[in-house]
Amino acid sequence: MTAIAAVVIFVAVYALIATERIHRTAAALGGAGLMLLIHAVDGRSAFFSESSGVDWNVIFLLLGMMVIVGVLKQTGVFEYVAIWAAKRARGRPFRLMVMLVVITALASALLDNVTTVLLIAPVTFLVCDRLALPVAPFLISEVMASNIGGTATLVGDPPNIIIASRAGFTFNDFLVHLAPFIVVVLVVFIGLCRWLFRSSFVYDAERAAEIMRLNEREAIQDRRLLWQSLTVLAVVIVAFVLHPVLHYEPAVVALLGAGLLVAATKVTVEDALREVEWATLVFFMGLFIMVGALVETGVIGQVSQAAASATQGRLGTATMGMLWGSAGLSAIVDNIPYVATMSPIVADLVHAAGPHGDVLW
Repeated sequence: MTAIAAVVIFVAVYALIATERIHRTAAALGGAGLMLLIHAVDGRSAFFSESSGVDWNVIFLLLGMMVIVGVLKQTGVFEYVAIWAAKRARGRPFRLMVMLVVITALASALLDNVTTVLLIAPVTFLVCDRLALPVAPFLISEVMASNIGGTATLVGDPPNIIIASRAGFTFNDFLVHLAPFIVVVLVVFIGLCRWLFRSSFVYDAERAAEIMRLNEREAIQDRRLLWQSLTVLAVVIVAFVLHPVLHYEPAVVALLGAGLLVAATKVTVEDALREVEWATLVFFMGLFIMVGALVETGVIGQVSQAAASATQGRLGTATMGMLWGSAGLSAIVDNIPYVATMSPIVADLVHAAGPHGDVLW
């Protein structure tokens, strides 16, 4: 009965998240509370178990990176880059789109992709308004570029962080296997943008001249803080890459970087923590507890066995099923709860598949 009740709660919460009837954090937190209430999972398992509890590596990695990005945001560097790109493109619409796409993809590979779009979008409105260009094609291309670029690294997208934690992958694993592929995808995407949005690329020489008169340096609000932030971010990324040598987990590196940045600059603790997306972190915690309840009640194990039986040990069939199933379901359900739910199932399938099972991740 407990397992059935846990499944009912889980499905109901997923429906609320998918339909956005209530805030996703409230849904996840309420679902986690109900799981604890019916004893589908207890406090010890929820908060201390590596297999069925909150994944603190994910939470603290996100927290550390959010603090670093929050401080970097205060410098005005994103506005600087956007205006610089518009001037380098000399007001040519397609050149501008290419530069914004590349900048967004690169930023999303190093920072959280949602944050990157939120920082780039306001300046995109400004530039498009100055050039009398429709803003929608530029925003759509930036959103897509953010998703593409965020796939390239461990810290680029929350699902990557979850997968890395569950699978034991390092920053370099993502960099080596995904970054070259992402470069190809980005080039193809730019070609598609040229074709899809061709009617929007109308050049106006007078408005382009107005853009050239903008001074991007005026966007920088604190030069000293900018260099301090970029230095800390560079050190953090290098430490991610040197994980095989240093043996520090990404969450530890991110927290050390955040702590160093706050301690070494004039940014107050209140200002640094103000930019942290606490609702997102709580959302993650609620998801982990709900999924942990399904693990504890044996539901995940049964689903894993059913999936293994359906593919009959054929790794190619399992891979294609995972690929297209993930694409289809992520179009309906938020990809974060989807990955949080599927990761323990994939872990079981990988274990059963043998030495080449990692392809399923």
